Amino acid sequence: MDIAGLSMALNQTQLKQQASVLVTKKTMEMMGQQGEALKTLLQSSNVSAIQHAAQPHLGGNIDLTS
Repeated sequence: MDIAGLSMALNQTQLKQQASVLVTKKTMEMMGQQGEALKTLLQSSNVSAIQHAAQPHLGGNIDLTS
């Protein structure tokens, strides 16, 4: 194989690796942003109040007879 062919193959491999790394970094960045958004959403909402509003009849009475 000639030097020019090896050089082109090496450059193509390096380009593919660089593209893969950039895609992976972008994916990690997006996942981090989504995680922060979910964390903010969970902290800003009162889960028990939402559940009670959706199903107000649950948890109001306890049946102690067996």
